[in-house]
Amino acid sequence: MSALRGWEDLRAFALALDLPCVEDCVSWGNPGLKAHGKLWTWWAPQAYADAPVFKVAAEERDFLIEAAPEVFFTTDHHRPHGLILMRPDAFDAEWARSNLFRVWRRQAPKRVLKDWDAANAHRLKEFGYDHTP
Repeated sequence: MSALRGWEDLRAFALALDLPCVEDCVSWGNPGLKAHGKLWTWWAPQAYADAPVFKVAAEERDFLIEAAPEVFFTTDHHRPHGLILMRPDAFDAEWARSNLFRVWRRQAPKRVLKDWDAANAHRLKEFGYDHTP
């Protein structure tokens, strides 16, 4: 996938990762997905953004924006919250897959990770995760 047309494309992409404990939600009136009961990814439909939103560490966000401003950006609203937006017409599926997996793992209870890792060790490289936790 090289471009996203909107929320439905992002939702389909994220759900195709086939990770457990992911569910639809609404946050501040906007559709999103939660993983393990916590906001995971969503679409910012505001006039100043209209783009997918991902959780990241501030250092990674700043690096990505500097390294690839044609792909990543932030807004004054999202900056304080450790979030990055991706230009829909420059959607980086490999980065998004890896990011969503890292955030899914970070939000997961230890027992869920233990069970998932035991049943899905063969899938770790699929997400750019090259070591067993």
